[in-house]
Amino acid sequence: MTNDSLSKVPLPGHWPADPQTDVDVSKDRIWIDGCFDFSHHGHAGAMLQARRLGKSLLVGIHSDEEIMDNKGPTVMTLKERLSPSSVSAVDACRWSTLSIPHAPYVTSLPWISHYGCYYVVHGDDITSDSGGEDCYRYVKAAGRFLVVKRTPGISTTDLVGRMLLCTKMHFIKSLTQMLSGEEGSGSVGERKRVGEEMRQRIRDYATDESGLHPGPIVLSWNASASAMEDHVAEEPGIFSTMFNGNPPKPGQRIVYVDGGFDLFSSGHIEFLRQVIQVEEANGRKSKWFGDVATEKRIADAGEDYGPAYIVAGVHDDGVINHWKGVNYPIMNIFERGLCVLQCRTLTSQYINSVIFSAPFTPTAAYLTNLPFGTPNAVYHGPTSFIPLTYDPYTGAKELKIYQQIGNHDFQNVNAGEIVQRILRSREMYEERQRAKGEKAAGEEATRRREEMERETSLMTNKAHPK
Repeated sequence: MTNDSLSKVPLPGHWPADPQTDVDVSKDRIWIDGCFDFSHHGHAGAMLQARRLGKSLLVGIHSDEEIMDNKGPTVMTLKERLSPSSVSAVDACRWSTLSIPHAPYVTSLPWISHYGCYYVVHGDDITSDSGGEDCYRYVKAAGRFLVVKRTPGISTTDLVGRMLLCTKMHFIKSLTQMLSGEEGSGSVGERKRVGEEMRQRIRDYATDESGLHPGPIVLSWNASASAMEDHVAEEPGIFSTMFNGNPPKPGQRIVYVDGGFDLFSSGHIEFLRQVIQVEEANGRKSKWFGDVATEKRIADAGEDYGPAYIVAGVHDDGVINHWKGVNYPIMNIFERGLCVLQCRTLTSQYINSVIFSAPFTPTAAYLTNLPFGTPNAVYHGPTSFIPLTYDPYTGAKELKIYQQIGNHDFQNVNAGEIVQRILRSREMYEERQRAKGEKAAGEEATRRREEMERETSLMTNKAHPK
């Protein structure tokens, strides 16, 4: 190991995350590290595969400075990628055990050994430092490196490319048809193979914190395009079960949230975290956490559990594009749904069910037809990005189950803000794309985006005449 690598080992008592004393090294403790810039399901997929190899998963997160020196600019700051208030995507992944900030870009044996990890896990792609050397050369030489399969078709670089080139090739018209092989490119056999691979990925993500047992229930909803897109048609629609999981337990309140969840990030996670906090505050008022109630739950169910069962509706690509225009969503419904599926909002509270293709307007007909029964609460957070011409939560308000989450520190960290960060530093990100072998079609992409933004502005002006 080089002197430079050794110099980055913290002094006793100065490790960036506890414990400060060395942990006994175990093959059940797995290390994975990375930039974990704005979240996508490829990150979660790597953590899921790593978690299945042991019983604890420690996640090292590189600093802004190390990433800039070795790879290029980050989109999200370290504070946004790893926050003390647990809104980071790493802490919000159900398969992570502990996050370690300021982990070295070149993975260090003293670091992983301090935290008791024997193996380091990484995808089957090569990651190099600024000098072109393998970032995992030291752990490979020590025989402490394991390879997992890289998630195809998704990376931070891919997503940045979608923003810079303003493409819509990633859109999915119908997720159910995509999964059955009826939508997509290639031959019938190729489409069916891709559809089955996507189904398997949803099945994998719908697991518990061990990654081995069933977790969230996965549903899809089908109705007319008008019922999905706006408030003109009020239909109960048809719910279909894609994958079974754990149903609500006795006494749990059914809580419904919905959204696009595009470029899933700290803004979404903080909203979900605050929903849980409100529900837990209600639980304390009703003595949910009292000794008698807790003992009864453990006696009846064999385990304790939280007061809320969280159901998240995820909108179709066409629905989001109808309201946001340009080439939103940057992630398609499959990618966004996986991000929501893997999410936990507090140490022991997870997303319990995901509904693909949920309507933009959760009408009374839709809400009262949910398979779990009418929700006890429908939450919505601060929205600053979609120009609405009506209130989509009228149905929830009429049912007297609507609750508003107020402003918070990360409310502006959304897809629109992330895209603007990319565009403001376009030259740096185009250079980063070129370094990864991507061709930049800058002028054409700029022209296309400006044209799309004009079209969206015209639609908004028609909806809001002065």
